[in-house]
Amino acid sequence: MSDLGDFANYDPDDSGEGDSTAAAESSTESEPDADADFEPMSVSPVGTDRGIGTLSASEGLVVSEEADDTCLRAYVTVDNRSSVRIGSYLVAAYPDGERLFCRIVALEYAQEFRSDDATEIHARRAMRREGIDEQDYKFMATLEPVAVLYEEGGELKRRMTDRVPKPETVIRRAEDSTEIKTGLKIPEEGVFLGHLAVGGEKVKTAASPPTIDYRLKDDYEAGDPLVFRHTLVAGGTGSGKTHGAKNVLRQYLADDRRYPTDDGRTVAPALVQFDPQDEYAQMHDDNPEVDAEYERRLDREGIAHGGVADTKAFVPKVGDATYAAAHHGAEQIEFTIPFSMVFDNPWLVAGSGLNDNQYGALVGVLLPQFERQYGDSGTYDDFRTFLDDPALKEELDESGRVHEATFDAIRRRILGFGSIFDQDARPITELVDAFVRPGGITTVPTYHINDSRATTTVVLALSSLLVDQKLSNNPTHDRIKETPLVLGMDEAHNFLTDADSVQADRVIGKFAEAAKQGRKERLGLFLITQDPQDIADPIFKQINTTVVLNLGDENAIKAVNIPSNLEGKVPYMEKGQMVVYSPDNSEPVELIGLSNCLTRHGRD
Repeated sequence: MSDLGDFANYDPDDSGEGDSTAAAESSTESEPDADADFEPMSVSPVGTDRGIGTLSASEGLVVSEEADDTCLRAYVTVDNRSSVRIGSYLVAAYPDGERLFCRIVALEYAQEFRSDDATEIHARRAMRREGIDEQDYKFMATLEPVAVLYEEGGELKRRMTDRVPKPETVIRRAEDSTEIKTGLKIPEEGVFLGHLAVGGEKVKTAASPPTIDYRLKDDYEAGDPLVFRHTLVAGGTGSGKTHGAKNVLRQYLADDRRYPTDDGRTVAPALVQFDPQDEYAQMHDDNPEVDAEYERRLDREGIAHGGVADTKAFVPKVGDATYAAAHHGAEQIEFTIPFSMVFDNPWLVAGSGLNDNQYGALVGVLLPQFERQYGDSGTYDDFRTFLDDPALKEELDESGRVHEATFDAIRRRILGFGSIFDQDARPITELVDAFVRPGGITTVPTYHINDSRATTTVVLALSSLLVDQKLSNNPTHDRIKETPLVLGMDEAHNFLTDADSVQADRVIGKFAEAAKQGRKERLGLFLITQDPQDIADPIFKQINTTVVLNLGDENAIKAVNIPSNLEGKVPYMEKGQMVVYSPDNSEPVELIGLSNCLTRHGRD
């Protein structure tokens, strides 16, 4: 039998049986108590602890320009160990009053004494005990320096980390709102997104309210408003993506939101929201679940809430499709896309079928000749009749301008648009002043359209109208040019995707240019998607603010290009949790959005 076999029956709490027990008891009774004349001594220092621990130099204490060379480790005392979390924000003071603002990036238990606790004896004893003796181990927190905080002119400011704190410096939790906002470079004013969080729990302070509001810069004092530098909201189904997007968009329609224009005026922005699931017209209505107390809390934090009375649903007339909406109170205005819009955007009828040669013939020959014959009033049906003329086909072929095979390919591929253009409704070009309204919301529902090509054509026709007028030096519609505009696009991956087609090339080129010029023209793209990896790269590169909710797809998570420490959290986030990566606004952070939608939301 092995030595271990005898130990297997050993009970550390059992002192023996029979004579051995009796002998032990007799011995205990006969021997004097060695500690009887001594009072127990406490090993804890006298006084009250400050902070949660101290910086340790046992493995070096280094602040370096190279992140890999930086070494900041703190010993966390026993009573504080259960409350610290990776991502928590801490502060360590320098002797002259400056402070190092940092965050926990790793937590580690290390053995206090030179012993091996990976043994059978240690394991069996631990299995029979209630709890763990924390004092047998060191609990070390690895810290990442974020910034040095300092006072200047009575104002707290930040700079890059350029000095090392002293060993045994007390570290404490960052619990002051100004301290945390300064450390993370979060603006005091701006567009509200949510409350700062760590590990799914809101960061609390001693102030009232105890939460820390996160806002996006929205003035020209410290650069351009971030709305005109474009926003991407990415999240999977059930992540709270639409709920969160509505809450952010509602802030842009706050009563006091204004932006300066070139002529010296300040103008409220207009929101045009493409709405494939018919959810955003509900922004017209108040949320019945928001009570008076919740509204008071929102008012105290300066968060705009409630329905926007100037909300209109512009409903595209497409074939026999009918739109019925009892779930919102917004005014409904029916419109159609006039074929004349194709003259400026011929790719609208190119679809994905035309190659470069065919597209060149359409743009350079057929459409100009049709426009000369029919003028701006020419309809899609007129264009079909125009292409059905055999004499035209023969003339173009004989002149060498358009080969007959190319002509036939174009004619085949522009079929199928009859349900889209020139329907029985007012053309959108006659409704521009109603379509774009300062301080108003226009939604374009497409849920009632069953044809995906028709949906794509409608969305791209309208968005191109807005973008073209914004970028034009000689606009036809001054209302669009002169109004600050937020262009919202849900399921953006369906419209702004890279693809090997003429249409995709033209669309991506147009929107990439619009994104580049957005700051100058006061045009902000607000893209919402569950497949960010499908958004064309030239557009993605212009996005300054990325809001990421729960995403389960690895490719989608990689595509949003957020820091690795936040990337790992994304698949585990609950509904309403998000990470925000906006380099020109703040350090990357984790937020929790509002539990209630600020306007009506849902079909119930």
